[in-house]
Amino acid sequence: MGYKIALAGNPNSGKTTVFNLLCGTREKIGNWPGTTVEKKQGYFIHEGEKIEVVDLPGTYSLSVYSIDERIARDFLIKERPDLVVCVID
Repeated sequence: MGYKIALAGNPNSGKTTVFNLLCGTREKIGNWPGTTVEKKQGYFIHEGEKIEVVDLPGTYSLSVYSIDERIARDFLIKERPDLVVCVID
């Protein structure tokens, strides 16, 4: 059984940096909001378990005011990850 972790938080809080470190990827990072505008998925193995990590677009609220916020909110509601990590800076 694998686990699903969602990385959530405000824009430009470091979610993609955490994603890259966990998954060994090099997704684009930037010092401005809107760098991640769609969810990205990656994986790593921990103690023999495959862990899925989802990098969500930055959002200030789970009330939908933008497409980015809709993507993040819909993923959290519909996919029901095992763990949501709120990345703050």
